[in-house]
Amino acid sequence: MARIRLPFPSPRQSSRGGYGQQRALFGNSSRGGSGLKMRLLIAAGFILFALVSYYGNPGDVNQITGQRERVAIADEEQEMALGQQAAPEMVQMHGGASRSADGQALVNKVGAELLTGLDRWMAEKEAETGVELHNPYKFKFTLLADPQTVNAFALPGGQVFITEALFSRLETVGQLAGVLGHEIGHVVERHGNERMAKNTLFSTIAMGAGQIGGDAQSVQMAQAVANVIQMKYGRDDELESDKWGVLLTEKAGYDPRAMIGVMKVLDEASPGGGPPEMMSTHPKPANRVAYIQQVIEEVFPEGVRPGLEP
Repeated sequence: MARIRLPFPSPRQSSRGGYGQQRALFGNSSRGGSGLKMRLLIAAGFILFALVSYYGNPGDVNQITGQRERVAIADEEQEMALGQQAAPEMVQMHGGASRSADGQALVNKVGAELLTGLDRWMAEKEAETGVELHNPYKFKFTLLADPQTVNAFALPGGQVFITEALFSRLETVGQLAGVLGHEIGHVVERHGNERMAKNTLFSTIAMGAGQIGGDAQSVQMAQAVANVIQMKYGRDDELESDKWGVLLTEKAGYDPRAMIGVMKVLDEASPGGGPPEMMSTHPKPANRVAYIQQVIEEVFPEGVRPGLEP
């Protein structure tokens, strides 16, 4: 883009008419203004590119739910390969796989029951909507040896983990079903895959917004704001997975109210309550209890059916 030259007086005219100081003043303003305009153009380019790349993508249809979603990896085989590639590192970070054969056997058993429950849910949805549904993922459930970290998590494509620290604190098999059902929900909704797409969106927008300030601090501030926004999406993902925990736990023959007990376990394992909710990817357990109770009332308006294992 060519720079527009303003008709300032020549140096000779300035010395005669006393415009030298004025010329310097307006000259600096012009350069500063042009610099700001250029930064704004660059920022707009970054932001426009990010929005078009994300929202211009029609998305991929989730084979389990039938819903269209924006993901970084559309091919489920590639999604599974990514999770399988990352799994060994996750296992190593948590002290390896558990040596408890009985514990691993129970995790496998409950995981299989939950996947059968998922098949039941898909069959009901097919009958209701006429849309053919299919589970493309090969799930694997692993009990980790970590005796200190109270956690469970899932990788894209079906790798599900629970630590011995959490497993040992659970009081009923229904609570284990709630934990694993929640993690299956993350895989079903492709939360990790969606997060990768959102990371690209917000990182690019943050780069653009940071250009306006024109320095590294501005970029860091924009990235910090983007991180806070992404944490909010993370909390939404957790609640969505809690709903799956309720649905799948009941479909597998367990009482979904057991998930309330899981939240109490998590709350007791977080001394001091952890960071403020807005600075965390997870809602506070107390807030999750209220949400789980709300979901149970909505899904089972006539009450949870009797005979379920607690």
